[in-house]
Amino acid sequence: MNRLLALLAQDRPLIMGILNVTPDSFSDGGLYDDVEQAVRRGVFMAGEGADVIDVGGESTRPGAEPVEAEVQIARVVPAIERLRVLLPERVAISIDTTLAEVARAALAAGADLINDVSAGRDDPAMLSLAAADGVPIVLMHMQGSPKTMQERPHYDDVVGEVLEFLLERAEAAGRAGVPRESILVDPGIGFGKRRDDNLKLMAHLDRFVAAGFPVLLGASRKRFMGAVCGETEPAALVPATVATTALGVSAGVKLFRVHDVKENRQAADVAAAIRRAR
Repeated sequence: MNRLLALLAQDRPLIMGILNVTPDSFSDGGLYDDVEQAVRRGVFMAGEGADVIDVGGESTRPGAEPVEAEVQIARVVPAIERLRVLLPERVAISIDTTLAEVARAALAAGADLINDVSAGRDDPAMLSLAAADGVPIVLMHMQGSPKTMQERPHYDDVVGEVLEFLLERAEAAGRAGVPRESILVDPGIGFGKRRDDNLKLMAHLDRFVAAGFPVLLGASRKRFMGAVCGETEPAALVPATVATTALGVSAGVKLFRVHDVKENRQAADVAAAIRRAR
């Protein structure tokens, strides 16, 4: 059975550790762009309780330029190959990319899951690849592209519009042959949203859960929390991120994509225990 699907079948929230093997990601760019550094970081996060290691070779920070498939593959494949050997069998590996060519190479190297911030729109081959390889795929909402997404984003009803988009993309994945149980959705916190848009999405996570697909929440160190807290340094937003994880668990969110595994693992486990007691 696919590792991620086996994890989703468990009655507990899952933690996805972020591993950006890039020189320019918004919070940790350049820290793990060496293969040995990346592998050590991935193994460390697994030791802290990560269920999934999400490996990405292209920054999706606001204003980021696209990265060619060949460059992404050169960044992610060596790390994934090493991690698959060194990680515990229980830990899944995700490939964070919008290009089917990159995803195909990552899956061949040992990845178990595709995390596509374009929800299969950037590359028409992505959904059929997930179907053919029998792997789960995360479909995320983003207004525009990373380069343009924060240029005057606007919504009349952000929750309704994001939910409608995700349901449409889930339907497209189904038409491509991806089984319903292999589709995850992500409201795309911080991707083409204003501060209040992000807060409204956080306040209504239960509506996304009610749609019937496992929900991934990626709020880690995002600047909308800094705007609330008066904090400009992403690494200082660990306590704020922990709050979003606890709230997400209470709403029924299944998977949390975070930079700081130990802190969010604790928050998720305590929030889940409280939810079960309720």
